Amino acid sequence: MAFVKSVKSGRDGRTRIIEGALRRFAQDGVSATTLASLREESGVSVGSFYHHFASKEHVYGVLYAETLAMYHEAFLEEIRRHENARDGIEAIVALHMSWCGRHPERARLLISERPPRREEPGGTEVHDARRAFFRQVSDWWRPHMKDGVLQPVHPTMCYVLWLGPAQEMCRLWFASAHQPTPEEIVGLGEAAWQSLRQPDAQER
Repeated sequence: MAFVKSVKSGRDGRTRIIEGALRRFAQDGVSATTLASLREESGVSVGSFYHHFASKEHVYGVLYAETLAMYHEAFLEEIRRHENARDGIEAIVALHMSWCGRHPERARLLISERPPRREEPGGTEVHDARRAFFRQVSDWWRPHMKDGVLQPVHPTMCYVLWLGPAQEMCRLWFASAHQPTPEEIVGLGEAAWQSLRQPDAQER
């Protein structure tokens, strides 16, 4: 019985640290957040913190990798629902906006913070996850490209054209400078389609 309680408490401690870090990073940014403030926010002891994480950077790496995995899962689930190229392009823009609205603290992390480098905690996981993600997006993209519907675009340029404007809208949203309307979100999707389709593409 004591063993079960100990295991449960350990899990709860790790969860509290992650949740507290998410709040603190979203409020103050990663660079301005101190280890002491992370412990204070999560309400765990020094010993409990170091039982789960070696440093603030370790917490950040785990949190970033976890958040990226959540976003990738939602993105891929949505894109696979669409066989039509235009529907898929526009649906992902809508998905991006709705996901950011449902998870604003996690979205701020992905939009505003630098991802961990490969040699940093979480960096290898993030690097590998991105490679796998781009392969799966390419699997959806490639048939449409061969059919003359979507352009052959480098992944970086694809991201910029597809979601760059939506990212900027989210920055304004999170800064309380502008609340995106449904009509504007539709417009962002249409703009992404026009940027990524081949000039003479038929909608397929």
